[in-house]
Amino acid sequence: MSDPDLIDDEEETAAERLEARLDAPGVRLDKALAAAFPTLSRARLQALLAEGAVARDGAPVTNGSAKAQPGLYVVALPPLVSATPLPQAIPLTVLYEDADLIVIDKPAGMAAHPAPGTPDGTLVNALLAHCGDSLSGIGGVARPGIVHRLDKDTSGVMVAAKTDRAHAGLSKLFATHDIERTYIALTRGAPSPERGRIETRIGRSMSDRKKMAVLKSGGREAITDYVVQRAFGTPAKAGAAPLAARVACTLETGRTHQIRVHMASKGAPILGDAVYGSGSPATPVKIAIAEAGLSRQALHASVLGFVHPVTGEALHFETPPPADMQALETLLTDL
Repeated sequence: MSDPDLIDDEEETAAERLEARLDAPGVRLDKALAAAFPTLSRARLQALLAEGAVARDGAPVTNGSAKAQPGLYVVALPPLVSATPLPQAIPLTVLYEDADLIVIDKPAGMAAHPAPGTPDGTLVNALLAHCGDSLSGIGGVARPGIVHRLDKDTSGVMVAAKTDRAHAGLSKLFATHDIERTYIALTRGAPSPERGRIETRIGRSMSDRKKMAVLKSGGREAITDYVVQRAFGTPAKAGAAPLAARVACTLETGRTHQIRVHMASKGAPILGDAVYGSGSPATPVKIAIAEAGLSRQALHASVLGFVHPVTGEALHFETPPPADMQALETLLTDL
């Protein structure tokens, strides 16, 4: 029997259609549909509604919280896609490689591994083409070799395992925080004081589950050491923060979106961060962002250092920010 989660890559599979006639006055639509289609979870149906994949009597319906109206409901399920990522010949900037691991300088815009909305074009796809069958499988089918991640729009140094032994060793180093990791961020304003340690707990935001947030309780411990390396722009009044800053952030822990959340919590969100960059930078900074062509958060994983889990050799890698951040920093210098 074939695995229902996998399809032949050369086979075109049409969207599956499920139909049911509803007559459930007073019942929420998503709840009524979940009862009518027991193979689909309520959360899945809510997503399909939002995507416009549900119709009543031929007309799309999108509001799952509305009361169900009588009629013939049709759910169009998208075609299945392969759960196994495929090799793609995507150029990589390789900083180091041996039989056990590979270190690359990941460009902004490349996701670490396939996920909903990013089925390919990821670092995993590129590594599968570059490393072939040597990539470690401990990370699972969807992310072989991956032991840590950078956000899709964060550039910088990453390491991936090519053997299970290296994967286990690297994972242990990350778990015990025996990894040197420093990021360069360009921020709106500057954190105060100019040097410090941020210690909080980070978890899912209670108001927006797609975002992370500093929590009073729950979540996981998150520690970032930071130093303002350079301030840009003269404050309009004495004692005010500069217009922007270059900040070096060193991770003691590695939580999801940690630096982005921590800088925002200090009132100095990362420039270009559409998720955590609440508020607008000063007009000269906005003009500089546009001229530099920055279309992502100005965050770069500059330094990665660790002891090779197999050879015991101390390894240290450092790369400068890419062109968009360098262009922005140059323009900010002239403010």
